[in-house]
Amino acid sequence: MSKKLMLITIGSFLFAFGINYFAIPNNLSEGGVIGIAIVLYYVFGWSTGLVTYILNIALILIGYKFLDKKTMGYTLYGIAALSFFLWATEGIGNPVVDDSLLAPIYTGVFVGVGLGITFLSGATSGGTQIISKMFNQYFGWSMALSILVIDLLVVGASVFVIGQKKALLTLISIYVGAKAIDYIVDGLHVRKAVTIISTDSETVLNKINQHFTRGVTVFNAKGGYSNQRKDVLYAVVRSQETVKLQKLVAKVDPDAFVVIHDVRSAFGGGFK
Repeated sequence: MSKKLMLITIGSFLFAFGINYFAIPNNLSEGGVIGIAIVLYYVFGWSTGLVTYILNIALILIGYKFLDKKTMGYTLYGIAALSFFLWATEGIGNPVVDDSLLAPIYTGVFVGVGLGITFLSGATSGGTQIISKMFNQYFGWSMALSILVIDLLVVGASVFVIGQKKALLTLISIYVGAKAIDYIVDGLHVRKAVTIISTDSETVLNKINQHFTRGVTVFNAKGGYSNQRKDVLYAVVRSQETVKLQKLVAKVDPDAFVVIHDVRSAFGGGFK
């Protein structure tokens, strides 16, 4: 089994475990296709694995043109794996104590981590992402807005089955899941942008070039108050490199002005 297929398998199991061990025993729902499957399970007792598989396949047939062949192959495998694990883990959970936030939190963690691992492999979550791509194409909605609207519609409809209290707890689960996805997809590769203003910028630049394999951009600037010309250094480094960079700058110029902020994404120039 290739590394990507293994990631999809692990991600699908974690997703299914979160649903069957925490969400369903505590009468919670979810967003997207799995949310519809859970509501149908509560109402008719239909297998979440089977319903998820049927709905996802139907949506892929409708929106297949929005996925490239490679993504389509991984997505089909992901749908099959998720459906299997949803079926295989049915009935394994026990209700968490009533009025507890543990159920939605743990549901969100397992579902989010599972989806995040699946996304890292190059696959998609199936139906919801296809629908969001269709909304993006025909209505100009962003992917994030489309997924949010779909999730809110599904959770809103589930109120009539699980009640307002459980629906609100489900929203907590979805929020935690979104944060978990962000951490898995982006958090493991966090980048920091560093801006350095120093009276000895030349020495600082040389030290950075000696100790880091990162490019540094030099801007010519003028102080608004002092009216003095200075060079401003700008570099993007890995999160774990920021402390080392700060110490290096402080040794050269203790009075240097350093600004560090998060970078959403960085590629090229040594970054994957």
